[in-house]
Amino acid sequence: MSVPRTTTIGDHEVNRIGLGTNRLTNTPENRDFLTRAVEAGVDFIDTAHLYTGGDSEQTIGAALAPFPDDLVVASKAGYHPGSGRPERLRTEVEESFERLGTETISLYYLHRVDPGVPLEESLSVLREYQDAGRIRHVGVSDVTVDQLERARTVVPIAAVQNEYNLSERQHEDVVDFCEGEKIPFVPFFPLRGAAPAPLDEIASRYDATPEQIALAWLLRRSPSIVPIPGTLSLEHLETNLAALDLDLSDEDFAQLNHG
Repeated sequence: MSVPRTTTIGDHEVNRIGLGTNRLTNTPENRDFLTRAVEAGVDFIDTAHLYTGGDSEQTIGAALAPFPDDLVVASKAGYHPGSGRPERLRTEVEESFERLGTETISLYYLHRVDPGVPLEESLSVLREYQDAGRIRHVGVSDVTVDQLERARTVVPIAAVQNEYNLSERQHEDVVDFCEGEKIPFVPFFPLRGAAPAPLDEIASRYDATPEQIALAWLLRRSPSIVPIPGTLSLEHLETNLAALDLDLSDEDFAQLNHG
């Protein structure tokens, strides 16, 4: 079964494997890596206000701003309890703009639902930025289906980012909901966790790495899924992108489903 190589996030068509940057620091080597990553075909880069104390956003801004029209840079704010309050959330969003060196951000997530702040109150801040044209599309992270439905009453949700991989599947219902509603589902930690028993054997049959097979399984699991494996290595990045060319058989997909 052939799986689609691209999907649409907001108004952008992107490859279905992006780049996570939660370990990115602002060094000449990493700035060069980002430039080469885009040249290699990466058109979806994921960061956050808190990643490496702000270095991740600063590095992306230093290397790539002004961002080309065909590059989606996504960031997030509101991770820690209390940071979902409107005044704190605005501060973090403004810092993201400054670090990224841009006046507009393609996709911005509420990083976590703040237990002390109504979800609707936090998202109303991102809606204000969207209405002002500074955030093009809004996303949510680490949410249930109920929370996602509540979020959509405040602002259109262009992407959902939850943990999901071969060994962590607690959000199956969110994946299925996103597929039904045609909302991109962006799994973080797509390669984390214990490998199922047949992974190495299946990888050898495809002359692929186990990580490539794990990504291929995600791509086959739902056309809404857009993995964002993190790396600081161009070689590793190119290996990840090559998973777009792997088409798992029905039998191998089913075997991985059952571990």
